[in-house]
Amino acid sequence: MALSEFDLIRRYFSEPSAIRDDVVLGIGDDCALLQLPPGHELVVTVDTLVSGVHFFPDVDPEALGHKVLAVNLSDLAAMGAQPAWVTLALTLPAVDSNWLAAFSKGFSVLAKRYGVQLIGGDTTRGPLSITVQAQGFLPSGSALARSGAHPDDLICVTGSLGDAGLALSAKQGHRLPKTFDLRDVVQRLERPEPRIGMGLELRGLATAAIDISDGLLADLGHILQASGVGGRLDLSQLPLSPPVAEVVAETDGWSLPLAAGDDYELCFTLPSKRLHEVEVISGRLALPIAVVGRIEAGTGLRCERENGTLWQSQFAGFDHFADV
Repeated sequence: MALSEFDLIRRYFSEPSAIRDDVVLGIGDDCALLQLPPGHELVVTVDTLVSGVHFFPDVDPEALGHKVLAVNLSDLAAMGAQPAWVTLALTLPAVDSNWLAAFSKGFSVLAKRYGVQLIGGDTTRGPLSITVQAQGFLPSGSALARSGAHPDDLICVTGSLGDAGLALSAKQGHRLPKTFDLRDVVQRLERPEPRIGMGLELRGLATAAIDISDGLLADLGHILQASGVGGRLDLSQLPLSPPVAEVVAETDGWSLPLAAGDDYELCFTLPSKRLHEVEVISGRLALPIAVVGRIEAGTGLRCERENGTLWQSQFAGFDHFADV
């Protein structure tokens, strides 16, 4: 017997999340009612993932359920926000019970880990696409924006860069390094980890922040433009996993860690006098950070190799409409 839209919601999405006391009214009405803590601001983000554009049609649905939430939580992390609520709009070509059960599981596990409650959404028939809106909160006036970087600030990134891009390249059939095993990096592509803990800790320390979704060049460029400054990257200091480092060494392929995208790490700027505090946080969270450059007066971004020569990129980062 075919499931109706409301049967589908009840079976797979009635409780795939945490349960929060600040949700006055959740799934089941025309709107949700939420109680924002006194003295806090609401933080809202939304992302759409489309089959064949953001993920392969045969992707593991459990991993996809994880990723559609993770990419939104990454945006909240970049603002220093505490995640709280989420809505989900799911467009399906057909009802596949096994697919939905796995997708719901991946979504639910991550939502519960960060205390996020699903409070509403929509289901429709059509080509597979998924839209998630995530909401969080933070003390008024404490948000990490893109516009606060100053000359002489350090440019820092969490984790490592280029792993997801290498996994994508491998899945598209491109040649791999001899020692490369796809399993080493595919987790970074299909199950990114939002850096919520670091985002919360950076409030009051970082001067600007952004999550690296379209590649470091593009996303750091947003900080430089919003802040009215320039910057210099020291390519030798980029945090690279062994397989990414091998590709870069063989081909001078810096576009992999700089422009491939899907890293979902944080890029942030920081006064040098606060670096030790962030290093302590990094150790406590077991999340490495790397100082990869410095903010400069002026405009533009220079990328310097270890020998002092400049590397010029042909890629600015992922852009849906770059060829239009």
